[in-house]
Amino acid sequence: QVQLVESGGGLVQAGGSLRLSCAASGTIFSINAMGWYRQHPGKQRELVATITSGGSTNYGDSVKGRFTISRDNAKNAVYLQMNSLKPEDTAVYYCDAMVVVAVQHPGYHYWGQGTQVTVSS
Repeated sequence: QVQLVESGGGLVQAGGSLRLSCAASGTIFSINAMGWYRQHPGKQRELVATITSGGSTNYGDSVKGRFTISRDNAKNAVYLQMNSLKPEDTAVYYCDAMVVVAVQHPGYHYWGQGTQVTVSS
């Protein structure tokens, strides 16, 4: 069983910063990639940022230049540094990991429970 635990969400004023953390635990053979997605009320979940085990990154257009994703492979952890926050960044942020649980098994996406980020104007 794989569990993702997120932390770091909260309430912040526009222009401020937050740092989200996510750690994976359980039966893990390898993690190919980790990332962050967010969901606004009544809208589809959207990409924020992803990072592979080799360090390649991908960002959603709306956060480029403001957010930075990083990882610690030894800890099975991923982080999201969010700067210059805007009210439109308000959403539930979900951690995602593509996890291989045993040798020669296919990888599956696992999701955290989500953490609320609220940016006041």
